[in-house]
Amino acid sequence: MIILGLTGSIGMGKSTTAQMFIEEGVPVHDADAAVHRLYAGEAAPLIETAFPGTVKDGVVDRAKLAEVVIGNPEAIKKLEAVVHPLVKADADRFLEENRQKGTPVVVLDIPLLFEKGNRHRVDKVVVVTAPADVQRERVLARPGMSEKKFDGILALQTPDEEKRKQADFIVETGYGLEHAREAVREILRQLKR
Repeated sequence: MIILGLTGSIGMGKSTTAQMFIEEGVPVHDADAAVHRLYAGEAAPLIETAFPGTVKDGVVDRAKLAEVVIGNPEAIKKLEAVVHPLVKADADRFLEENRQKGTPVVVLDIPLLFEKGNRHRVDKVVVVTAPADVQRERVLARPGMSEKKFDGILALQTPDEEKRKQADFIVETGYGLEHAREAVREILRQLKR
């Protein structure tokens, strides 16, 4: 089984690209979706203990949690110490299920693949990228996003140029959906060879 690591900075089109892999029949483990599930499940009591007042009705209030951790490196480390092992265990279950099924290719959608030292967990890396102006426009169009919040998130991420240097494959999303979809199909063709 080939494990593709899918990554890219905020606003690059990684979620859309992950969906394209799914449409091509490739199972995808989405780390962000796993966090959402965990925030409504087993992570919630642990986060409430670490950050009192950030959980409401058994679900992490992401806005309240963001207020506490954004711009606070110590709080971010504390949160990651709770969440990252749970996400890794979730991904490990996904990989084992697909190994047992004999799935030829799977994708681990890991936003912070390089930043958190996860390169060793995958066989090949796919970096999703777009021009900086396209990225900025996409991100600032999101509800609740500000220049300050965007800059804070970018500061935590490996620069796009560096990610591209470390990529085995690149999906450029700035040229439209069909261009990106063809790039995904080409990656899968190459892996079949």
